[in-house]
Amino acid sequence: MSENCNQDCGACSQECEDRKEKNEFAIDLHELSNVKKVIGVVSGKGGVGKSLVTSLMAVAMNRCGYKTAILDADITGPSIPKAFGLKKKAISIDGGLIPVASKTGIEIMSINLLLENDTDPVVWRGPLIAGTVKQFWSDVIWKDIDYMFVDLPPGTGDVALTVFQSIPIEGIIVVTSPQELVSMIVEKAAMMANMMNVPILALVENMSYYQCPDCGIRHDIFGTSTIEEIADKHDIDTYSKIPIDTKIATACDKGLIELLNFDFLENVVDKIEK
Repeated sequence: MSENCNQDCGACSQECEDRKEKNEFAIDLHELSNVKKVIGVVSGKGGVGKSLVTSLMAVAMNRCGYKTAILDADITGPSIPKAFGLKKKAISIDGGLIPVASKTGIEIMSINLLLENDTDPVVWRGPLIAGTVKQFWSDVIWKDIDYMFVDLPPGTGDVALTVFQSIPIEGIIVVTSPQELVSMIVEKAAMMANMMNVPILALVENMSYYQCPDCGIRHDIFGTSTIEEIADKHDIDTYSKIPIDTKIATACDKGLIELLNFDFLENVVDKIEK
């Protein structure tokens, strides 16, 4: 792959090993954009920490020296701008939209960066939501991005299908939690990825355990972890556990996710870098 690759294989004559034939649903990047790799972050249901994992992965890769970005495809439940403490709005210029940069330079596009008030509800039907996600890919000017993380809404509906079909996803990270019900629903997301021929790069279990700061003993607040069994069942060789920690919640609430010290996603970072 050329260093200047913009993922638009349909307009390229090079027969490189990373070439992907354009499908009928694919949409092109903005002509001024350049995005090398796109990673989706998915979950079978809401409330398991998908947006948290998206934010932490962008921060972790940024700390490794890569230019990272987040496309917030969770149109009706956007939370990425809050975690990064973004106050500015996205700027519209002739021919495109300029994403908002975080304190450390992570480029972010979310519906909340276009709304007048962060609390304004997005009461839209599925086709309009899916169309907005497409515009976040085609109309936003993403400059020199090494890794883009797409925060998908929970489930396997319109938006997830739109992203898988329209955007060149390299692979996905599946987010779960220890509850048996959630673990069962994770399989739906995994099976959808297989149907769409998108590889599962890693499995991340959020709220996996609580470690007492006084005695150091781990407690399984939401039940015994089943991440190893799920990973083995779906032949996923990389998985990670995120503990229950008030520091994580506080960082998100105060918009200071970029200042959080963490190492529990190092193996996922290594997997993506390969």
